[in-house]
Amino acid sequence: MYLIRGQSNIELFKKKHPDDSFIATIGNFDGLHLGHKEILKNMLSIANRKKLKRMVIFTEPHAKEFFAEEISSVEAPPRISPWRDKYLSLKKNGVDVAFFLKFNNSLKRMTPEIFAQDILGNLQIKSLMIGDDFKFGKDRKGDFNFLSNWGKKKGIEVLKTATFKVKGKRVSSTRIREVLLNNNFDEAKELLDRPYTFSGKVVRGNQLGRTIDVPTANLWLPKTNLPINGVYGVKIQIKDRNFFGIANMGLRPTIGGTMPVLEVHIFNFSEDIYGQRIQVEFCFKVRDEKKFSGLEELKEQIKKDISFTLSTFNSIL
Repeated sequence: MYLIRGQSNIELFKKKHPDDSFIATIGNFDGLHLGHKEILKNMLSIANRKKLKRMVIFTEPHAKEFFAEEISSVEAPPRISPWRDKYLSLKKNGVDVAFFLKFNNSLKRMTPEIFAQDILGNLQIKSLMIGDDFKFGKDRKGDFNFLSNWGKKKGIEVLKTATFKVKGKRVSSTRIREVLLNNNFDEAKELLDRPYTFSGKVVRGNQLGRTIDVPTANLWLPKTNLPINGVYGVKIQIKDRNFFGIANMGLRPTIGGTMPVLEVHIFNFSEDIYGQRIQVEFCFKVRDEKKFSGLEELKEQIKKDISFTLSTFNSIL
């Protein structure tokens, strides 16, 4: 899969793909859930029929994340998955080109007319598939009707995507965040078409876990964190090996933490994995995060959490 990194690399992309034509879609694609996969499947049908390749255009950061940094009253939604996982999922699903468009002040001020002319009009697009609620451009003035009229002038077919539902409800990233917050990992698995996982690089923490005999792997988190909070039973994949463990996603109030951290204790594991990328699958919630009186009380609770987690895994496997 070819990755276009920003608007400045469009000309390089065109030089490398001078004879290719595309069907494109635009969206956040956070989590790459069943609804997204339905769009990709519909695009593939058209691509095969018209001899086109598939392109997915997405922004980083998400628009809501950008505005949350600018305006304190705007809250950014938590990420289902980091952009690297999104990239790998698109690649796994056979997308030919991913266009990573940086959301910044320049893009925020760009009118729908300029966006269509300078970006969409430069990507060798023959068909464009978007949601009926899609908005873009300065003040979100661009929509399906705008693009449809623009497409007619340019000879570009603009198509609406039908709402994809499971159990009578629209599948969306917002819905998945809600079911994860409610610890419904079975429903999240159904909507995502896979278990809910997070992959990240192991970074050095304060190594407090070692002092209480519970060493942990700390994972780098995106700015907007994850749509979960508390202690969880998890499965961990390190390269081609699988382990069980327990993870805490939160602020660690007992030690005065202020920034969210994902800490993973891997059962029966003592290797040095700093700098390695691992995948964590969240299986069930153990408890909410809470503040304890001190490290001894925290240590005792962790022992109970580990015992409960092992017992639960034994009962469900």
